[in-house]
Amino acid sequence: MRGQRGRAWKVGDNVDTDQIIAGRYLSLTDPQQLASHCFEESYPELSTGFASGDLLVAGENFGCGSSREHAVVALKALGVPCIIASSFARIFFRNCLNLGLLPLECPDAVTGIEPGDEVRVDPDAGQIENLSQGLVFEFKPLPSFLQEILAAGDMTAYVRNRISQVRSQEARR
Repeated sequence: MRGQRGRAWKVGDNVDTDQIIAGRYLSLTDPQQLASHCFEESYPELSTGFASGDLLVAGENFGCGSSREHAVVALKALGVPCIIASSFARIFFRNCLNLGLLPLECPDAVTGIEPGDEVRVDPDAGQIENLSQGLVFEFKPLPSFLQEILAAGDMTAYVRNRISQVRSQEARR
């Protein structure tokens, strides 16, 4: 899995999916339109200042509330490659994996990263480095099957690849 490097944007605890993308936008299907409304009421500075590749750093229970996939789609379209949080709502965590957005739980990193810090993430090594402050944080890497889903791009691509592999093996018999 490829590492990420970017500027940190911080949000608080219990950021729910309605704060990420308000319910009135759930009829939108274009990811870029969703991204244009991401955090617009809860964190308007993030909504307008986030640059593709910047990293999102969150507190406890990030992505709580409804299990809408729109929130993950909006974050990906905004250019978020990785979310570092103290903890995630479980359904949101799984939606991230299914849709190809890297969720990392590392409470120490959340405490040790300030808004605007330059951060590098190495998911394979289980390290988050705050380049601005010279700090390194360790986390437990995701299991290999979850890494495979992310490497494929999302769950749909992963399943297609697996089906193709099985069919190739069967054809060789």
